[in-house]
Amino acid sequence: MNKIELADSERQPCEIWTRCMGYHRPISEFNRGKKSEYYERLCFDEKKAVERMSESQDAA
Repeated sequence: MNKIELADSERQPCEIWTRCMGYHRPISEFNRGKKSEYYERLCFDEKKAVERMSESQDAA
C-alpha cells in the first residue's frame, strides 16, 4: 500500500464555519472578540453529561 504524503506547500488550509447569530459564517471573518469567544467554547459531550447525571443521582 502506497502512503500519500503532501509537502506543506501543497496543503490547503481548511476553512472552519460556525453558526453565529442565526446564520453560518467562516471563523476567518470574525472580529478579534468573536474569535476569542469561539476558541473559549466547549463542545457538548453527551456521554460525559450522562455520566455526571448518574454520579449526582448516586450521591443523593
